[in-house]
Amino acid sequence: MTSVSRSFMARPRLLPLAGPLFAELLLGIAVGVLGTVLAARLGDRHGAAFALANQVLAMLFIFFRIVGAGVGVVVSQALGGRRRDEADRVARATLGAATWIGGLGALGALLGAGPLLRLMNAPPEVLPLATVFLQTLAPAVLLDAWNATLASVLRSHLQARPTLRVIVATQLLHLGLAWPAMSDASWGWGLGLPGFALALLASRVLGVLLLGQLWRQRLGLHTVASDWWCLPRRTLAPVLHIGLPGAAENIAWRLAFMVSVAVVGGMGTAAVATQAYTMQVMHLLLLTGLATGLSAEIVVGHLVGAGRLHEAHRLVRRAMGVGLLVSGGLALLAALAGPRLLGLFTDDAAIVAAGATLLWLTPLLETGRTFNLVLVNALRAAGDARYPVLAGAASFALVLAGGSWLLGSQLGLGLAGVWVAYAADEWIRGLLMWRRWAGQGWVPHARQAHRRLRLARQ
Repeated sequence: MTSVSRSFMARPRLLPLAGPLFAELLLGIAVGVLGTVLAARLGDRHGAAFALANQVLAMLFIFFRIVGAGVGVVVSQALGGRRRDEADRVARATLGAATWIGGLGALGALLGAGPLLRLMNAPPEVLPLATVFLQTLAPAVLLDAWNATLASVLRSHLQARPTLRVIVATQLLHLGLAWPAMSDASWGWGLGLPGFALALLASRVLGVLLLGQLWRQRLGLHTVASDWWCLPRRTLAPVLHIGLPGAAENIAWRLAFMVSVAVVGGMGTAAVATQAYTMQVMHLLLLTGLATGLSAEIVVGHLVGAGRLHEAHRLVRRAMGVGLLVSGGLALLAALAGPRLLGLFTDDAAIVAAGATLLWLTPLLETGRTFNLVLVNALRAAGDARYPVLAGAASFALVLAGGSWLLGSQLGLGLAGVWVAYAADEWIRGLLMWRRWAGQGWVPHARQAHRRLRLARQ
């Protein structure tokens, strides 16, 4: 039996997907942490510039979520409903969408670097460094859109381990090039922050080549030139049905989060550096919930396509319980080790002390976030994509953005106030998502998705 037929017939399970996904996400975060360490060794201005430029890049990449949030769900549902032909059509269609959206995002980063960074209150001494770094990073938006599409389709086919091997190869190349590129001229290339960007671009090109090879070998999917730029509207319609609300939710969250970043930017370079270094530790903590949520999305998509809704409901409850336990425990350990972890980034005692205080808020923050990462992905996989953005919109505006401004700036709580707002937003939205899932408000959407696939087979 070929690998293509095995991936189509395999029974989806959570753990075989979550393990490789966790490792993949951990590698990505580890590279970001090491990049921050290397940038911080050049000075706190460089560390702050590294963080701000990456925040803008993440904001631009959110527009890819218009298709990125839907491709994995629609492909998983099609495979669960035994519609391999539909899964392949969707996979090819999203490549073209990734090209257009990623290309526009890259152009925005190149031409709008300065204005975008000013919107985030980049300190004057940080702005020139961040602008050049962001402009060098600009092509990564397009390359990451391609990589995300190729990898998402592979995971939906339950090809998580081969995808992980490619990610390992690309991240090793990135680190192997970034270390000497960012080091001073005494033994390295002395390129500073642009050296990290150039290393990233080289690794992303390798990723596109290797993931494309996996499409051919593992899935039997062979692309033609038109697949990379055509936008077949009918094929993309189910993807947009899931992706547009998903993108709207991510865009709304990112805009609200940018308000909090601007609030922190107004506190000065030391506050920006503290936020940047503590965020690197926090990114490591959210991996368990994120890997569980993404894995649940794939498995729930397969189960919904097959009409096995009771099994999907039980799986999500188990996934959420495990995610809460593990993420809360890891956050507590990180808080206990806070000064040592933050000491990897800076020798400034004030920054280390402020960051350690923030880490004691992460057990509350990360358990709330786990509600969202598991339940929002499960709701989306069931076809209930609009509820998360409608339910979360008020919290984004009032709690995340407004709370950051009120607590951090107006009431004088500083960074601690901003992080309290983060935790409150996650818990409020998490509880709303749990109410929707436990109340089975997603079931009609799941039945509609299953019915659509069943009728298409006839």
